[in-house]
Amino acid sequence: MHNVVISGTGLYTPANSISNEELVQSFNTYVAQFNADNAEAIASGEIQALTESSAAFIEKASGIKSRFVMDKDGILDPARMAPRLPERSNDEWSVLCQMAIGAAEQALQRAGKTAADIDGVIVACSNLQRAYPAIAIEVQEALGIQGFGFDMNVACSSATFGIQQAANTVQLGQARAILMVNPEVCTGHLNFRDRDSHFIFGDAATAVVIERADTATSKHQFDVVSTKLLTKFSNNIRNNFGFLNRAAEEGIGARDKLFVQEGRKVFKDVCPMVAELIGEHLEENKLNVGDVKRFWLHQANLSMNHLIVRKLLGREATEEEAPVILDTYANTSSAGSVIAFHKYQDDLAAGSLAVLSSFGAGYSIGSVILRKR
Repeated sequence: MHNVVISGTGLYTPANSISNEELVQSFNTYVAQFNADNAEAIASGEIQALTESSAAFIEKASGIKSRFVMDKDGILDPARMAPRLPERSNDEWSVLCQMAIGAAEQALQRAGKTAADIDGVIVACSNLQRAYPAIAIEVQEALGIQGFGFDMNVACSSATFGIQQAANTVQLGQARAILMVNPEVCTGHLNFRDRDSHFIFGDAATAVVIERADTATSKHQFDVVSTKLLTKFSNNIRNNFGFLNRAAEEGIGARDKLFVQEGRKVFKDVCPMVAELIGEHLEENKLNVGDVKRFWLHQANLSMNHLIVRKLLGREATEEEAPVILDTYANTSSAGSVIAFHKYQDDLAAGSLAVLSSFGAGYSIGSVILRKR
């Protein structure tokens, strides 16, 4: 049995950013056109008029101010309102592979590793762009890594679940090091015509190198103290898009083939579950929550994060204790907590205790206790 560390993290950020104001202008243009086109039906009560949005509403509801996206023009076009990402030939690296490479190369550099040091690749994300072959095997090929690769999907908790899988593999001696990557094109499954959710997601990719402690040489090492996972089935966050859609023509293009959620129910259900899991996890490892210097939480909603940490600490957390990247990245699904980890780790002193946690559809919740070396 080997001790395991996270020795490097990486981040790929798309070049394009959309502000709340830009998003609202596009959405409100669509709303005005829809209401004008359906004026008679709206007047007769057959169709309900759409309501405009505002940047202030979005920020108050979520804490989001802007988001990075793989394509900006298609999303902001009121006649389209979806990213435009042309299909690539089978001889080109896929969009997810391209993003994964960007994050992976940075993680390998920070870890002081090369492809020859890695024995496996895990691509863990919500939004896989195809059924097969696995994106992980494509990333493996692109980076020149020998060994194995596979994809896994546990929605927004994919990264923490991937870290546990990688840590277990290294701990058992089945691999020297694993590259775990989270490429997320969340805008591809977002309904930009839905006032309650059109602002939620952005695109990004993250990567983490997990390796044996006795081989680690980087200046960015964290001991993986323990991991704990929990799932509980719920339909409150769902996306029914899949290859069986063609077998039921009546569902093609329906609203549930994109992201849908019951936001208030999710808030009520998930926050106490996350706080309880993290609290139990720390207690099982004989650790005091008051000794945790940093919480890198899933970046879905600012109020959710505030409530979770308040339940744990019994007080409001400082920005240093629970850093936020949600304001500029929006919800990037599995990548969110790792973005926070990547951006807010270097200032921690050696010996600092920290928790990386994710939560989302499933419901799925993951907790990873880390200690800086």
